[in-house]
Amino acid sequence: MDTELWSDDPTPSNSRHNSQDGDISELTKDSWEVLPMSEEYRKAFLCSAAPSLDVELTPPDLIGNTEILTYEHRENLCRHLPARAEGYAWTLVFSTSQHGFSLNSMYRKMYKLESPVLLVIEDTDNNVFGALTSCALQVSEHFYGTGESLLFRFSPEFQVYNWTGENLYFIKGNNESLSIGAGDGKFGLWLDGDLYLGRTEMCKTYGNDPLTPSVDFVVKTLECWAFVSS
Repeated sequence: MDTELWSDDPTPSNSRHNSQDGDISELTKDSWEVLPMSEEYRKAFLCSAAPSLDVELTPPDLIGNTEILTYEHRENLCRHLPARAEGYAWTLVFSTSQHGFSLNSMYRKMYKLESPVLLVIEDTDNNVFGALTSCALQVSEHFYGTGESLLFRFSPEFQVYNWTGENLYFIKGNNESLSIGAGDGKFGLWLDGDLYLGRTEMCKTYGNDPLTPSVDFVVKTLECWAFVSS
């Protein structure tokens, strides 16, 4: 069951990138409500986010065409899928090439989808990175998701960032932006409503390094894959 954090929205209405300067409005520690987490709850989700054993896995079939994922990408990623996604075909549910650069279009394509989602981005500098979310992406006034969610990057080497247990800021989306991972006013992965400009910084949710060499990036292609029976 997804866990929703009932707190004040930490993202001000003017937090969207300005195409001229690429800035996001500063968020302060005071704008975050830190809620206590029981030790049992923390351990349970840390266990669910633990990486898979280092064994050979054959990537499942793709239903849909990818412009980003290579066989090596898929081989690395399938080692870190939650148990409920293992063994299922990867089905393309959204692609900027097919459906346009629109966050709202992405939400619509995931309406009523019951599956974790693999969000993969290639930026204009050819960096490949993204997130695995524990559920479909949707508009919400509050953060949602579980510790199955994670961030990843493939450059300079493949790296996965699992939930640290520090907070419950997994996923939050509105019509203007999508945030995955947060803390102290920084987002692990942030995208604007046009799926064009993005930002990635170290955040407490995942303890990640930035997913790209520079903090700000421009999306070249974005794909979302679900895990469903073929």
